[in-house]
Amino acid sequence: MSCWQTITDYGLRSIGIGERRLPTGDFTLCEQFTLIGSGLIWNVYFGVLALVAGFFFANALAGAKAARSRWLRKPAEWFIFIFRGSPLFIQFFLAYQALVMLPRQGIDVFGITVETAWTTRAWAGALFVLFLNTAAYSAEIFYGALRSIPKGEIEAADAYGLSGWKKFRRIEWPTMLRLAWPSYTNEAIFLFQSTTLVFFSGFPAFQQKGDALYYANYIADKTFNPFVPYPIVGFYFILCTLGVIWIFGRVNKRLNRHLPSNTMARKRHKISLLPQSLR
Repeated sequence: MSCWQTITDYGLRSIGIGERRLPTGDFTLCEQFTLIGSGLIWNVYFGVLALVAGFFFANALAGAKAARSRWLRKPAEWFIFIFRGSPLFIQFFLAYQALVMLPRQGIDVFGITVETAWTTRAWAGALFVLFLNTAAYSAEIFYGALRSIPKGEIEAADAYGLSGWKKFRRIEWPTMLRLAWPSYTNEAIFLFQSTTLVFFSGFPAFQQKGDALYYANYIADKTFNPFVPYPIVGFYFILCTLGVIWIFGRVNKRLNRHLPSNTMARKRHKISLLPQSLR
């Protein structure tokens, strides 16, 4: 079997497209890269959706923690404390045990039966845990940045008559993002690497549709050689990390495009492109 045929057969195996049965004999290097790369689809799914949803929830939590009202501040503080203070693996375990206890026939809400069986699947339950975990860590990052906004900017906003939501949207929130973005980039990298814990959690992989570590473990069990599949997993996640760094770096440049240092850097770059005779 050629490598291209292997990619065609197993490239989307983790989402149920392609060959139904996994290879059981000697694994070629192409098969290992293809199967593990197929499983990486789930890791990217967990990382992207949890990061996007967690970003908005983290902003709300940071704002609630900085609020003067005790009814907003205390729930946000306890939520952040609990999810930052407990191990992620324990959160996976407790969430699965709690979701398994839901009635298998569903829950009756105002005469409508709401299905609950899907909540124990990794694509839903594990994603929910990752969403809550990254929201807690990101909220603390955003809260620290919110408290670090220079007083001069707040005073300038007050001088211009900005207050309430308009001041937060035009002054405080952009400055908070600019200050928090480097640390938030590290949280995004950590989140993508944490998606490998889904394999060790109680959430099962149905019909051999697992993540990258699931296929790496499968190959290691069949070949009795962990020194090929697991480094391949590490290689794929290094590529993911480089992608996150590049994307977040572009966003960081966009957030800081108005700063004088960046303006001068662009001017110096333009000047360096002039002919030598015009310098």
